[in-house]
Amino acid sequence: MVSTSAEAALSARSRLSGLPFTKGHGTGNDFILVADTDGSVDLTAADVAVACDRHRGIGADGLIRAVPSSYLPEGRALLEQAPDAQWFMDYRNGDGSVSEMCGNGVRVFVHFLVSSGLIDLPEGAVVAVGTRGGVKRVERSADGYSVDMGAWEFIYPRAAAERATDSLVDADGLQVARPGLSISMGNPHTVVALAEIAELRATRLFDAPVVNPVPPNGTNVEFVVPHDPLMHDGVGQVSMRVHERGVGETLSCGTGACAAAVATRYWAGEDAPDIWSVTVPGGTVGVRFAPSAGGSEHVHLSGPAVLVANGVFA
Repeated sequence: MVSTSAEAALSARSRLSGLPFTKGHGTGNDFILVADTDGSVDLTAADVAVACDRHRGIGADGLIRAVPSSYLPEGRALLEQAPDAQWFMDYRNGDGSVSEMCGNGVRVFVHFLVSSGLIDLPEGAVVAVGTRGGVKRVERSADGYSVDMGAWEFIYPRAAAERATDSLVDADGLQVARPGLSISMGNPHTVVALAEIAELRATRLFDAPVVNPVPPNGTNVEFVVPHDPLMHDGVGQVSMRVHERGVGETLSCGTGACAAAVATRYWAGEDAPDIWSVTVPGGTVGVRFAPSAGGSEHVHLSGPAVLVANGVFA
């Protein structure tokens, strides 16, 4: 967490002054978006924290800088593997910390590129996006965007295979710590199953849940309730709330929805479906599992992307 003292905030506001921005969200997971076409926008952690402050700034769960991949070392490395990943999603959490990837954010990022005229993406077309979680391919659809999030993996595969859990998670509102299963979607997640919607609503996420052991880079924590029945018309159904690293509780989390579907599908066994509907406080996203050309199983995330305002920092 970075300092947002009065002096630091004043300095950050001075650096941000005159910078154009757009505000957008994906199922309530909201972002400030900045176009940096020549790689000249140098945002500090304090700048991001001040911009995302919901009382003294614009307010957002995170900030996304749209920058050509060639201007960043991480982007240039990706271009060697995927020359078509011309744009890089430089994503920061609301506290200014750098994050690998954001599933809702990448949809909003692509919609921002399209709406700003930086790319042309007709319905059915696909664009490659560079992120710190690798190259993500995003397809435009009639009602939003679908993202190939890549392969998932267990953070503690041995524990997952032996016990189907790898940690204990404690949160305000839970009477006892609950078992969790930690999954990487390019960023870390720990998924906890709860029995009832009432228990999900009663869990308080003002403070970060305590995860033991916590993954090396920290973790996002998803609390999930499988619906009863689990499947409707062949689609798995779960409800979820999430506490994001460096942010707090958010209305939605795309990578978290993917992790929630991964964990619930694993717990449900061999007959579990490959298509899931994940209900979050901000709406509903879709998760689909499909084999990739390389033979690994990829997760596809679909949902809306909305831009709500354009402005300039005063």
